[in-house]
Amino acid sequence: MDAVTRRKFLLASGVVGAGAIAAGATGLGLAELLATASDTSPQDSDADRLVMVTLYGGNDGLNTVIPYADPVYHSLRPELAYPADTVLRLDDALGLNPALTGLRGLWDDKGLAIVLGVGYPDPDRSHFQSMDIWQTASPKGPVETGWIGRWLDSVNAAPETAVSFESVLPPLLVGETRAGSCVSTGGLRLPSGISAEMVAALGRTDPGESPARSRAAASYADLLTIDQLTREAERAMNTAGADAGPGATATGTGGDNSLDAQLSLVATCIEARVPTQVYSVSLGGFDTHAEEVPGHERLLRQLDAALTSFVRRMARTQTGRRVTVVVYSEFGRRVRANASDGTDHGTASPVLLLGPGVAGGFYGEQPPLTDLDDGDLKATVDFRDVFGTVIASVLKADPGRYLDRYDVRPLPLFSAA
Repeated sequence: MDAVTRRKFLLASGVVGAGAIAAGATGLGLAELLATASDTSPQDSDADRLVMVTLYGGNDGLNTVIPYADPVYHSLRPELAYPADTVLRLDDALGLNPALTGLRGLWDDKGLAIVLGVGYPDPDRSHFQSMDIWQTASPKGPVETGWIGRWLDSVNAAPETAVSFESVLPPLLVGETRAGSCVSTGGLRLPSGISAEMVAALGRTDPGESPARSRAAASYADLLTIDQLTREAERAMNTAGADAGPGATATGTGGDNSLDAQLSLVATCIEARVPTQVYSVSLGGFDTHAEEVPGHERLLRQLDAALTSFVRRMARTQTGRRVTVVVYSEFGRRVRANASDGTDHGTASPVLLLGPGVAGGFYGEQPPLTDLDDGDLKATVDFRDVFGTVIASVLKADPGRYLDRYDVRPLPLFSAA
């Protein structure tokens, strides 16, 4: 069968990947995204890449990076405080939640940076308002574009430049003239009477075929490969959701409950060398108003396993070693527990950065527990300094263009090599 006949058969039979035709400016199918992979892409396939991990609901920073040596920590939250001998100690003052064993290993390898006390002036304790502030980088008032979206505008980005594996496109990726894409998963859809075996037969080359015809045949084999990837991804997403447990389900504040599956899709795309430079994924359920300790630990174990697996996988390839992961939440929690053995909406919380290019260690200062603002932590680092450093170091852009004229104070979060 010649190349023209193969192409006509494909078009006439309607063989398409699920979501292959964009549903508006922000719709993209996984098959379509993977089809952008090319060693000859006009974009640098080895460019630095950014993975934004959003923890929706407000992660309890004090029980994530724990001031175990501070007696005030134990006295202010006796119901929630971790005994010092259970904490994964990072230095003589701070340690990780015992659920974060993988991150402790990354810390030991100098691949985890922890920015302490991150927040913004006049904090808002509404989930929606605070998350909007973080994603638009505009604490002074509402704006219609995200800070990544504004970068997309400036580079006249293609839809696949920034993608989200979440159920909806976050404001982070929305610009005025450009936007990222919400990537859907799903298998190959074949019309009635057309089987996968027939497609496989079309994918086999015939003796004596020209290089052009062989490439055309290979495109059919690629369809089946992509189909397998998308079906495996869909099964992983469904399995992760079923196994997440009641404490890990997403809340009305957003977030998915299958971070490991999302990051597996990101890894697949990076290893396939698609031209995407920014990925957005999420984990929901951090609005821990009641019985916080068991539910929070369950979430942190999911986070730990997903991040550790992803970072270790990325470290195995040259392309993967140019990936930076940023983990943030809209706010922390109140210092004191509430009457339901949980915590209510608070303020400052740590931001994590992971990857081979990260200069591991602590940055900023831990907010003192003896100097609270109406019971809340006082931020010691503005989140725009973190994001501005990421814009400059990962996206190679001027952060002043995208952070509402904020004068960024860069942090030494990245190694010189």
